Amino acid sequence: MTVINGRQYEFADLALFLGGRDVTGFRGIKYTSTQEKEVLYGKGNRGMSIQKGNIAHEGEISLTQSEFETLKLLGGGSVLNLNLNAVVCYGNPAKGDMLITDKISGIQFTEEAKEISQGDKFMEVTLPFIALDIQYQAA
Repeated sequence: MTVINGRQYEFADLALFLGGRDVTGFRGIKYTSTQEKEVLYGKGNRGMSIQKGNIAHEGEISLTQSEFETLKLLGGGSVLNLNLNAVVCYGNPAKGDMLITDKISGIQFTEEAKEISQGDKFMEVTLPFIALDIQYQAA
């Protein structure tokens, strides 16, 4: 558990810049880095070491339909044509928070789908993505 000035970050403390643009209609973000790992076996039945392989980065961004439509315009009619960088900022230094800035490079969306149901007050679109790199940083 990380406590910044005695409190946890909340959604209101987040800012997302996608392609250099402040995305005000973003509703959620998730991103992960994974690495292939395999135990190397030799003589006997116990591992000798753990070998490391490729590192992959993926995630998803949830946003309002209007933000989705703006991204589609940027991509010439489809978000699948985009190649973007993102900056995710946690905290507000003006309030005394430590600023954490994660940089996600080379984002390409892998799917675009719309869904809305009766009774919904707005449409939320979730865009899965793959990326070239994620740099986790604390200021």
